[in-house]
Amino acid sequence: MLIALNKPFGVLCQFTAHDDRPTLTDYVRQKDVYPAGRLDHDSEGLLLLTDDGVLAHRLTDPKHKQPKTYLVQVDGALSDEAVRALSQGVVLNDGPTLPTLAEHAQEPAWLWPRDPPVRFRKSIPTSWLSITLREGRNRQVRRMTAAVGFPTLRLIRVRIGGYALDGLVPGQTRVLLR
Repeated sequence: MLIALNKPFGVLCQFTAHDDRPTLTDYVRQKDVYPAGRLDHDSEGLLLLTDDGVLAHRLTDPKHKQPKTYLVQVDGALSDEAVRALSQGVVLNDGPTLPTLAEHAQEPAWLWPRDPPVRFRKSIPTSWLSITLREGRNRQVRRMTAAVGFPTLRLIRVRIGGYALDGLVPGQTRVLLR
């Protein structure tokens, strides 16, 4: 079985309770499925859950290099130079990243409001970026945008390999494979 969940902001990618914070148990009713990968509690979007260990391994093991695409809202007017740097890969404290597919993006019309909202500052604009990675280090997108001078404000995963968010609203699930 393979299930897609649009993980809401603030939800922990685990089924066991932790400090009264929302977990996957609040959204996933199917039994015996587990996340194939993770999203930080402050990230949103596509999370795949499965009961198939081989499939989970194929989706998450770095040697398979499944592309993962994110829409990212950053602080500031994103420069072409920063997008080029992200595309070529940047050096983080744990070493250089692989090249990515990075490009300017518009805020999508289908985007849901975040609760709580992203901070708003009248004097500082925000920008959107689409970035596709083939590796998955801890908080990698956030660290990469910060490394080029544009801290991440909002991070939404929209695709993992051939699987996409495709209209799921936050908290909604869809069975992809039985």
